[in-house]
Amino acid sequence: MKKLFKVVLNTVPRPLLITLSYWIKPFFKYALRGNKYTDPIDGKSFSKFLPYGYINQRENVLSPSTLSLERHRLLWLYLKNETQFFSKNLHVLHFAPEQAFYKRFRKLKNLDYTTTDLNSPLADVQADICDLPFKDNEFDFILCNHVLEHIPNDTEAMQELYRILKPGGTAILQIPQDLKRKHTFEDDSITNRKERERIFGQYDHVRIYGRDYFDKLRSIGFNVKEVAYTTQLSPEELDKYRLAKGEVIPVC
Repeated sequence: MKKLFKVVLNTVPRPLLITLSYWIKPFFKYALRGNKYTDPIDGKSFSKFLPYGYINQRENVLSPSTLSLERHRLLWLYLKNETQFFSKNLHVLHFAPEQAFYKRFRKLKNLDYTTTDLNSPLADVQADICDLPFKDNEFDFILCNHVLEHIPNDTEAMQELYRILKPGGTAILQIPQDLKRKHTFEDDSITNRKERERIFGQYDHVRIYGRDYFDKLRSIGFNVKEVAYTTQLSPEELDKYRLAKGEVIPVC
């Protein structure tokens, strides 16, 4: 199964992959039913989760019901337990909306919820993150997760995010990050797909972020909290929800 998942991820276009996932979820939910692991997003439990990864497959990380990964489940728990996201009236902008969240956030009556992306079939507004069609100080809450590593000019993207966020608002800007790496690495001369996969971890990534990511956000003007939320959860919860120990949520 690991090999099959790797082939599918690296060959099927992302919009088609999203469409196909709706058809295959019922099969996996039935085949993996059990009580050992729980997806906190929908509360459903399974005997195991599915593997996932473009190059190095991670075992037992993809939820059969919501198709959430470790970062999605951690973010859900943080939003639920540490913020007023599910109760306060908020004008929310969600970039590249994840399937695990999209319908659930859309149904929340307290949210004025807008999605945006260049290519996602789930986007309300087709837009370039470096040139957004939104007013200054428009949004109370911005979700932009695992997007910036795809953007050649991430400085422009960060400036746009800062421009449209209200003073006192919140932007959660998760990225795949190597916390052992002090400095971010990028090299525009690497254009070969296989070489990009090898170096950046995914063929459509343009950099590997290091610890300096947080300082770059601060240089744009954000106040940044490096929330190591997994430290607030027990080892039993980390295993039950299949979370990545040590992951840091950038709360801006």
